[in-house]
This record gives sequence, structure tokens and C-alpha cells, in this order.
Amino acid sequence: MSSQTPTHFKGKDALGHVIEAQAQGIISSAEIHGLEVPGYLSALGDTARDTSLLLLMLWELCLFAPIAPEKALPLLALFACSWLLWKIGRSAWLGWFRLERLHRTLEQERWEIEHHRQQERDELRVLYAAKGFEGKLLEDVLDVLMADNERLLKVMVEEELGMTLGTTEHPLKQGLGAAGGVLIASFMALIPLYFLGTPGIVVGTFTTVTFTAAAAAYLAHNHPIPAIVWNLGLAVLATGSLYCLLQYVIY
Repeated sequence: MSSQTPTHFKGKDALGHVIEAQAQGIISSAEIHGLEVPGYLSALGDTARDTSLLLLMLWELCLFAPIAPEKALPLLALFACSWLLWKIGRSAWLGWFRLERLHRTLEQERWEIEHHRQQERDELRVLYAAKGFEGKLLEDVLDVLMADNERLLKVMVEEELGMTLGTTEHPLKQGLGAAGGVLIASFMALIPLYFLGTPGIVVGTFTTVTFTAAAAAYLAHNHPIPAIVWNLGLAVLATGSLYCLLQYVIY
């Protein structure tokens, strides 16, 4: 490894630069939905829970407002349609935002490969030495990686920055996932409301919350029971507190 500290490292040696870059990669790749669960499935689950609770809260408001029950159901359906458009656009924009950031990171790393090849080799040496490579085998690995710029770019982005290129999804796929969440939650809430009234929307809402929480925990390899309990508890707290406060304010 070079005894001099290149300006590319901003005053740090290769090891320090790699550690800093990995930390930045972890931060930049961390999202609200996490890394293990596909983004469109997370968007579907989160949107379904949010939509269910919003519809139930709006129904609670309708119960205390001078709105006939037969008129409240169409109002909730109209709200679900508008909410659907918002969630599709919002999720697609967030997907595009992440994609744009990834492209910017790739271009920055590509520039570093083209202009700081020795420094990139030093970074790779640190990374693969930490994996147990040493001696001639380590140098052979570095020679192979440095021989192909595209392969080197992929390795540097994934190994140095901790970003996985294969998990990036198209923004429209994220938007469709959110759309699915709104549609599922709307059917689960409004159809039981039409046939059963208030008990129907309550059962439909908490059923949606339960199944989406369990599915998210399963896909993330977490324990489903704590996820279900936390989500149901928060849902009961939110909707129950609104109902109690409306009684206090109205009466």
C-alpha cells in the first residue's frame, strides 16, 4: 500500500476511507421500508395499513357529523379514489428519487475509477484483505478486478458503499405496489361497511392491519407476533383515541 496519503482519501488512509465510504453507503441505502423486503411489497403493505386506518377514522368523523350513513359511504369511496392517485404518484416519485441518487453514485464512482485507479486498488486491497485474501492470491484478485472497469464499478459500489444494485426497482413498480395497497384496503373496509355498518369496517380495518403486519414480518424474517401486536395496538390507540375525543368535543 502506498505510504503517501492521496488527496482522493481526504487526509485518510485507505482503511479509513473504506470505513467512511461503507458508513455512507449504509446510510444512503437505508429506507423506511428496509433492504430485505422488495420495495413494491413494502409500499403495498404500508399503504394498505395507512388507507385502512384513514378510512376508519373518516368513518368515525362521519358518525359524529351531520352526515347520513348512506351518504358517508360514497364520500369515503371518493376519498379512496383521490388517495389512490396521491399514493401512486408519491411512491413512484420516491422510487425515481432513489434511482436518481443511485445513478449519481455510480457516476461518481466511475469518475474515481477513471482518475484514481491506484487509490481504488488500495481500497480493494483493504476490502479483500479483510475477507482473508493475502499474498499472491490477493494481488491476482486485484488484477482481475482492475482489468474490467464495469466489473470494478459494480464491486466498488457493492463492496465499498454497501449498496446492492439488483434491489433497485422501477418507480412505476413502486407506484403499482402502492396502488394495490389502496385498492385492497378500500375493498376490505368499504364492502364490509356497506353490508354490516360500523362493525364491518372495524373488522375489515383490523384484518388488513393484521395480515399486512404479519406478511411484512415474514418477508423480513422477523417474528410475526410482535409485529402484529404492535401494529394492532397502535391502530387501536389511534382510532380509539379519536373516537373518545370526538365524544368529548361533540357532546
